[in-house]
Amino acid sequence: MSERITAVSDGSFEQDVRNASGEQPVLVDFWAEWCGPCRMVAPVLEQLAADHDGRLKIVKLNVDENPQTPAALGIRGIPTLMLFKDGELAATQVGAVAKSQLAAFVAPYLATA
Repeated sequence: MSERITAVSDGSFEQDVRNASGEQPVLVDFWAEWCGPCRMVAPVLEQLAADHDGRLKIVKLNVDENPQTPAALGIRGIPTLMLFKDGELAATQVGAVAKSQLAAFVAPYLATA
């Protein structure tokens, strides 16, 4: 992980994502170590985190180590990116995407500053 992107777990998901306070939406990256497309998305997420520092919270959940949350959310493939706004699921993106596509995906949910 990095200083801008943190790891969450089945145990911390409610607190870190569903109960996240403030205007910041939370983008959750569901990934696994063995997943090639997941590794392709990682640097794009780092760039997005830098571009939207303070306006978007990005977290990662390893599906192999934390199977309960992905199952509860109906995740069938990875990488899956889910954006939560005010604790509610607002949007879902499945598969590896370019930075421009990911920026367009989160743009409608960012707080204007």
